[in-house]
Amino acid sequence: MGLFSFLTKEVAIDLGTANTVIICNDKIVVDEPSIVAIDRKSGRIIAVGKKAMMMHGRTHENILTVRPLKDGVIADFEVANDMIREFIKMIPTKNSIIPPALKMVICIPSGITNVEERAVRDSAEQAGAKDVRLIHEPMAAAIGIGINVLEPVGNMIVDIGGGTSEIAVIALGGIVCNKSVRIAGDEFNCDIIEYMKKQHNINIGERMSERIKIECGAAISELENPPEDFAVQGRDVLTGIPKELYVNYKEIAHALDKSIAKVEGAILEALSLTPPELASDIYHTGIYLAGGGSLLRGLDKRISQKTKLAVHVADDPLKAVARGTGIALKNYDKFTFLIK
Repeated sequence: MGLFSFLTKEVAIDLGTANTVIICNDKIVVDEPSIVAIDRKSGRIIAVGKKAMMMHGRTHENILTVRPLKDGVIADFEVANDMIREFIKMIPTKNSIIPPALKMVICIPSGITNVEERAVRDSAEQAGAKDVRLIHEPMAAAIGIGINVLEPVGNMIVDIGGGTSEIAVIALGGIVCNKSVRIAGDEFNCDIIEYMKKQHNINIGERMSERIKIECGAAISELENPPEDFAVQGRDVLTGIPKELYVNYKEIAHALDKSIAKVEGAILEALSLTPPELASDIYHTGIYLAGGGSLLRGLDKRISQKTKLAVHVADDPLKAVARGTGIALKNYDKFTFLIK
């Protein structure tokens, strides 16, 4: 840190499809849903994060709720700029006459295009960042889990987020092979909505499907400690009258089966691309799961049965990517070649 270090604020951002986590001074200072509520008439932002999420699905014609990130990338550039700017305002600041320059490290999906990458940089710069660097999500997840990514040992990371599932084999500080599929938490929610409509004739919203996934979501139909049946409220498709019914975890496992199978297929494809020496390492180290999707009950067992490998779920997988981004920012000189 130099003489004028107080003029620079270092910020690590996990800009996720579902949630945005910001780390400053080794602390999580912002952990909010990636959603914005806008006044349609004036274009003014009414709320961001948790407050906007409370409005989602409950707005009238003058209020619009927007999720500016889709499939892990920026879908609405202007709204993303505003959202990042509002989240940065939430960071606690010391009273200073001169606002500090922002130095940011942002994690991005490994499978995004140069255009999508440019959009992330531009959004951060529009929000006030003077120096923007990017790190790939699987690399950030590996660092956050506690893996020494600089060693000549192969490790496989599966990061199941809100918009994308990132599968990567990492060794010597680089991604040797990777597979990114746009099937993750949002797709699981859509599967649940579709299942409830077809099997139970009930219309439910995104927030209810997310609650079902959290409370009784599962990847396999036989669990040792099954969750209790969950009460689902929605609108009857035939009569239009609000109603309630109960669902169990076996139904949700059936609803999610096809999407999980696609994630399994992507993992097998990434393994087939892995060089033999690194495949040998992965046989010993196993597969590491991170991201909110890894909390799905029985997912580790299902992937283990499919691959015949040990599967480890990270401690606090929701924050693994954010933690890794924060560590990369703090050890900037050590991880220079990981950050671009």
